[in-house]
Amino acid sequence: MLDYRVGEPIADTKAPEGPIGERWSTRKFEAKLVNPSNRRKHKVIVVGTGLAGGSAGATLAEQGYHVIQFCFQDSPRRAHSVAAQGGINAAKNYRNDGDSVYRLFYDTVKGGDFRSRESNVHRLAEVSVQIIDQCVAQGVPFAREYGGLLDTRSFGGVQVQRTFYARGQTGQQLLIGAYQALERQIDEGNIELHTRTEMLDLIVIDGKARGIVARDLTTGKLTTYLADAVVLATGGYGNVFYLSTNAKGSNASAIWRAHKRGAYMANPCYTQIHPTCIPRSGDYQSKLTLMSESLRNDGRIWTPKREGDDRPANEIPEEERDYYLERQYPSFGNLVPRDIASRAAKTQCDIGKGVGPGGLGVYLDFADAIARMGQPAVEAKYGNLFDMYQRITAENPYKVPMRIYPAIHYTMGGLWVDYDLQTTIPGLFAIGEANFSDHGANRLGASALMQGLADGYFILPTTLNHYIASNKFPDVDAADPAVAEVETGVQERLEKLLSINGTRTADSFHRELGTLMWDYAGMSRNDGGLRKALDRIPELREEFWRSVKVPGTGFALNQQLEKANRVADFLEFGELLVLDALVREESAGGHFREEHQDSDGEAARDDENFAHVAAWEYCGPGENPVLHKEALEFDYVHLTQRSYA
Repeated sequence: MLDYRVGEPIADTKAPEGPIGERWSTRKFEAKLVNPSNRRKHKVIVVGTGLAGGSAGATLAEQGYHVIQFCFQDSPRRAHSVAAQGGINAAKNYRNDGDSVYRLFYDTVKGGDFRSRESNVHRLAEVSVQIIDQCVAQGVPFAREYGGLLDTRSFGGVQVQRTFYARGQTGQQLLIGAYQALERQIDEGNIELHTRTEMLDLIVIDGKARGIVARDLTTGKLTTYLADAVVLATGGYGNVFYLSTNAKGSNASAIWRAHKRGAYMANPCYTQIHPTCIPRSGDYQSKLTLMSESLRNDGRIWTPKREGDDRPANEIPEEERDYYLERQYPSFGNLVPRDIASRAAKTQCDIGKGVGPGGLGVYLDFADAIARMGQPAVEAKYGNLFDMYQRITAENPYKVPMRIYPAIHYTMGGLWVDYDLQTTIPGLFAIGEANFSDHGANRLGASALMQGLADGYFILPTTLNHYIASNKFPDVDAADPAVAEVETGVQERLEKLLSINGTRTADSFHRELGTLMWDYAGMSRNDGGLRKALDRIPELREEFWRSVKVPGTGFALNQQLEKANRVADFLEFGELLVLDALVREESAGGHFREEHQDSDGEAARDDENFAHVAAWEYCGPGENPVLHKEALEFDYVHLTQRSYA
């Protein structure tokens, strides 16, 4: 089993001093600037073209930098951000319902179970109001109410309506806005875009990130790209669980390779379970489908009161239904945070009140909403989501309740970054879901799009400017030994994967790893299960390197080679995730340790011992990682037990 040791604490996050509402303004003023004519002399690599990467690349190019941008999809428009459905948060207070920047800040810290950095979260809340103006100016077709103002709706964990949306296609519409800005800069010659190209390693020279080695997924050619800074906007690591709501191509390789080059990995055990997913239907399934959290605005969640009641939903009378979220959490009802709603659904299923095949489901019922609003109004708000559900399940949600069950969705952990979004490797920045910075132990719904665009449009362009202005960048020769070492390592790894010629596919290893992760480090965790996983994962990894079969060659399109390369990283990353979960002897947000719960079965934090960020340092093959702790201080949102009752 993997062990660890404790290293020096992280003392400086670069967050300015002073009142929290003034810190971002202070940082922007104190940041060094780069003369516009000098920006043309600098190259910046951006890996990823989702909301974070697309907005960052477009903005940096607009500033004058030469951007070299990468995505492994065939178009930036196919980044996984396109799948986001429900909305994006912003403290505009258009509803005049008491919202404010401070309330968004407070809700986010509380929703994350007091495990996020106050300075970063307040900055996110401040910038949120600018994001909506930016996107409207780009033509994003947000929904509007009768008077013409932008419409909003509620999401979990809050009591105001601050979520802006474009039906159930918000991510797609926001991504088109960023994509248009990106394409404009490509046409201007300021962005050099490489599609179907995957980063396989990071180049660090004299302690600074100076480039990447990438593989053309069509031809197999390996190419080195050099620059003055590298930005990772590659999303989260949810697919370590195999079954998740993430696109099948989503992976952890970019951040994991950066971690092995010296970037700390923070809070990998903080993974989010989304309560509103279509239940798994069979062993053949390769991914899960999300139903937007926005459905919880008007849909009511319930199970039969009687265990084992397998009557069709419409035959169960009202008095025999348990609207358990409304009963347990009357102040928030069906809009409690995701971690709480997910555990409540699991509890209902565990005690035998689940519905559908295997009893792994609860009902999400729109009968009351249709009776109150009329079916045309429900269709106008949620029609595309209802259509998607019917295509997948062959059930009509206008006539019978949807069946939903929790699934892996988002990851709050990621590369450790300071206030400037810079990792522990100078010149390497991580933005969006690739970093850990804003969501603590649980992300509130509609905040992922907010963070990605805040990082890309507004925060990184300021802090990266400061980095460029503060450093000198001697030319790097492609023949530099540090470059050659990385190139050789990548080539040898691919050749090794191709030469094993074993008997098992990469998918079979991934599926087995995912089962281990879900069973022992999924929605509920305990000491014994985590230790079992830590014993089995190294064995599975050794078997992988003995028995994986990768047909074909490395000199052409080879999707099995792509998969094997990513699964090899998951087999290493998964072990660190489980170790982090074992070391964190508390429950917080989505990290639920069965040994640490209060009398009501809710997560019980240990603020005395675990009010910190766990930042892990890689120390080499076969060496135990080092745990560095960043103490979390709460001067504006005082530590309390979360309550949504």
